[in-house]
Amino acid sequence: MTLPTYFLSHGGGPWPFMMDQVGHLYARLDASLRDLPRQIGITPKALLVITAHWEGRDFMLSSSPKPPMIYDYGGFPPHTYTVQYPAPGAPALAAQVQHMLEAGGHRALLDDQRGFDHGTFSALYPVYPNADVPIVQLSLKSGLDPREHLEAGRLLAPLRDQGVLIIGSGLSYHNLRAFNAAGAAASHAFDAWLRATMTLPPEQRTARLMQWEQAPAARMAHPREEHLLPLMVALGAAEQDAATVPYHEDAFMGALAVSSFRLG
Repeated sequence: MTLPTYFLSHGGGPWPFMMDQVGHLYARLDASLRDLPRQIGITPKALLVITAHWEGRDFMLSSSPKPPMIYDYGGFPPHTYTVQYPAPGAPALAAQVQHMLEAGGHRALLDDQRGFDHGTFSALYPVYPNADVPIVQLSLKSGLDPREHLEAGRLLAPLRDQGVLIIGSGLSYHNLRAFNAAGAAASHAFDAWLRATMTLPPEQRTARLMQWEQAPAARMAHPREEHLLPLMVALGAAEQDAATVPYHEDAFMGALAVSSFRLG
């Protein structure tokens, strides 16, 4: 079975652990993530998560068998700095991914100290609440070149036939200085372009995404593109497959348009 790939808009901070306070804001995202196991149909052997919250000079891979937690957010309730998502790591998969990337000309390094950041544990807690699927995190590469990340995804495509679910975890709109009504127009313009682009035939879709900065409101939606780049890896790993939209919201945080994508 060839698994799909996903780009997930992962929401803000530790939201799944604050549903009694923010559930009204995250109900649709939460429901979409909880539906992923049904969509996939099987439990993956492992997850490879390209996280927007980790960058290295080269591609980096988490290789600890028991990754710790990284609370990479501020201003949240005290209990959110003690939450645990005790999914196991997968050192053998990390080494395999390293080999696949290096065989394709991309230097990749293992990091046996790296823990799960909220781009991983917040996105995956609703999907696999028992934390029983092994996870390897893949960093972005500094420079944030979309083509390098697309090429990395192409090299990793064979994992889809080996029971590994490839997930790009980011956010389709990420301008924290306008994460409210001030960003509404930009988020809607960019999201409409992105959803239309994802429906195009593969060659046209890839070409447009490689030139994403030319999209309407592109730099307003992504002043810095780290939350968009995980999409390029997910795309590269399923470049010939059709895309669907498992999650879309027109009034995220009251005003913003955000989306997630499935390929395959």
